[in-house]
Amino acid sequence: MLSRADWGAKDTLPGGRKQVVSQITIHHAGVPTNYKRTFAEVLRGLQTFSQREDKLDNGKTKPAWIDIPYHFYVSWRGEIAQCRPLQWAGDTNTEYDPKGHLLICLEGDFNKEVPTPAALRALRSLVSWTRVEYGVQESDIQSHRDFAQTDCPGKNLYWQLDEIRRNSR
Repeated sequence: MLSRADWGAKDTLPGGRKQVVSQITIHHAGVPTNYKRTFAEVLRGLQTFSQREDKLDNGKTKPAWIDIPYHFYVSWRGEIAQCRPLQWAGDTNTEYDPKGHLLICLEGDFNKEVPTPAALRALRSLVSWTRVEYGVQESDIQSHRDFAQTDCPGKNLYWQLDEIRRNSR
C-alpha cells in the first residue's frame, strides 16, 4: 500500500468534517484508464483537481475539497494508495452525505471498461481488511449508486459487489 508520502501528497486543506467509519462505499473514477501515467501521477493529478474549484462535465461547479474525496484508491495494476485521511468524511458531486463512509475508488470507467483481475484482487483484499479493521457489517458494503442518482461504480463493477461482500469475511 502506498502511503500519502510515497505518492507525494500535498497536505490536506482545512475544513474537514470528522467521522467515525461505519460503512464501506465503492466508487469508480468514471474516466477511462490512462495506461501511460504512473499511479503517483494519477493520484497527484486527482489531488490537484480535488483541492480546487472546477467545472464538471455536466456544467456544475465543484467546490474545492480538503483532499481527494476517497480514502483509498486502487489502480488498474492492483496498487492501493492511502488518499484522504480516514478521520475526515469524504466528498461527492452527488446528493448523498458520505459522512461515516470509508470511500474506495477504482481507477477506470466501468461502464466502458472492465476492472482488471489485479484491481479486483486488490479491492477484495482492501474491503476484507477495512471491514475487519472498522467493524463494518457485510450489509454495509455498498456502492455509490446505492446512495445517489448515479451509475457509479459502473455496470461492469456493480454486478460483482455481491461476491465482494460475501468474500470479505
